[in-house]
Amino acid sequence: MKELKILGTGCAKCTKLAENAAAAAQAAGIDYELIKVTSLKDIMAYGVMTTPALVVDGAVKVAGKVPGPDEIKAWLL
Repeated sequence: MKELKILGTGCAKCTKLAENAAAAAQAAGIDYELIKVTSLKDIMAYGVMTTPALVVDGAVKVAGKVPGPDEIKAWLL
């Protein structure tokens, strides 16, 4: 099971990134858990200074932008 974390305070871009990540995982047929991390302290622990950010299995894949489902899917496979 993949662990997908969305780092952000809940802005519209954070919500869109969560939607895109879920769509990518579903399209890839991957079991996943989607976790939203909203605490600034927890976000900064990943070394992320701009949100939203996507973390896949503990590794930051993108920060400061909202990639589409196809780009995210490539990181999941």
